[in-house]
Amino acid sequence: MPAAEGPLVVGVDTSTQSTKALVVDAATGRIVASGQAPHTVSSGAGRESDPRQWWDALGEALHQCGDAAREAAAVSIGGQQHGLVTLDARGEPVRPALLWNDVRSAPQARRLIDELGGPKSWAERTGSVPSASFTVTKWSWLAENEPDAVRATKAVRLPHDYLTERLTGEGTTDRGDASGTGWWAAGPETYDEETLARVGLDPALLPRVVRPSEVAGTVRDGHGLPFSKGTLVAAGTGDNAAAALGLGLSPGVPVMSLGTSGTVYAVSQRRPADPTGTVAGFADARGDWLPLACTLNCTLAVDRVATLLNLDREAVEPGTGVTLLPFLDGERTPNLPHSSGLLYGLRHDTTAGQLLQAAYDGAVHSLLGALDLALDADADPSAPLLLIGGGARGAAWQQTVRRLSGRPVQIPEARELVALGAAAQAAGLLTGEDAAAVARRWNTAAGPVLDAVERDDTTLSRITGVLSDAAPLLERNPDSR
Repeated sequence: MPAAEGPLVVGVDTSTQSTKALVVDAATGRIVASGQAPHTVSSGAGRESDPRQWWDALGEALHQCGDAAREAAAVSIGGQQHGLVTLDARGEPVRPALLWNDVRSAPQARRLIDELGGPKSWAERTGSVPSASFTVTKWSWLAENEPDAVRATKAVRLPHDYLTERLTGEGTTDRGDASGTGWWAAGPETYDEETLARVGLDPALLPRVVRPSEVAGTVRDGHGLPFSKGTLVAAGTGDNAAAALGLGLSPGVPVMSLGTSGTVYAVSQRRPADPTGTVAGFADARGDWLPLACTLNCTLAVDRVATLLNLDREAVEPGTGVTLLPFLDGERTPNLPHSSGLLYGLRHDTTAGQLLQAAYDGAVHSLLGALDLALDADADPSAPLLLIGGGARGAAWQQTVRRLSGRPVQIPEARELVALGAAAQAAGLLTGEDAAAVARRWNTAAGPVLDAVERDDTTLSRITGVLSDAAPLLERNPDSR
């Protein structure tokens, strides 16, 4: 393997299912080494994970990187957003973390919206209208259901904060991840005292918000990882903000990420405030904004439908009118936390392949509807849509997005964009560059462009109509019957 041209940096992606680590040449963006290790997530009504597994997985992923990880001059961690990590006085988890896709706090979300002025007030205050995914609703759920755990909590962190703190010994976060909590005020960019008081959370329990490009700390002794003491640690950020860095996004370029969840977003220089709650007005990791919409059901939901039909995930056939809403885990966009999957239009001649295509269509329909709201009004509607995430490599996903969007679709060749974005953030500490500029220098967004095709407005309208008609049914809480 050729020698590195510049210093080495490590970028980490601690996601729902696993932790991945990349060792990257800061001069060229070449990946020198990589590693990955899994986590477990609970099933059932809640979605929880033991944060100590994330640390163990980080150690295993770095071990797989070999000697290259020991040579790193800086490290940064990108992580799944929204998760509630509660730590005791010794820094140990009080209980498993409540993850972003744990929707048990839907009642608390509705109550908080009402108690603090309604959707418009929330959007203006925090940039977002909280759903059951947001950390503030999870804290409220915990306070109501596990008061002993709340009393034992001496620090509240997000997933990436937890790993960064174990490296540095200092409690820090960044504006990108903080903006997804529901207790960070977007205007003054500070923790919101009124919200914290309403949910009974002492601001002293929260981490310091590190400024973009600021060093969060240095690696301390006794961490057990292959980093030298004094290695620089960047602020890190949430996974979507890290992926935006990894793509080197400029304002107005649309992105669709197809993973366990589906997301659509674009960098904006205007602070968003969508009172409908469809678009979350997140901050990015640089100083701009990242209006974003997220669905709970994306690749895993479609793969589950394929499994039920005993089909390969690519075995789709053109549909003739069947609609499948793959809301298998409840849904966030549209905001239907108690919903389940819904099938409409089944006929004697409907094939299994058509049902599978309908699942793809249902998943992409939700994302495209939100994308129109996430983009600035002056964004170019013909600009290529960057398609990323695990699903972006699948032909069925690619063709469904092309057909339903009517846009050209660009598929970056670079993978692991969250970890690459974290690596770019770490490299920026060493070079003094903006992290997005680092990624553009690395040419991470390069990849083939699939030409636009005529948009399938018939399918889009049909799904919209079914969703509208079925909304009263999908909104019901099955536990309240």
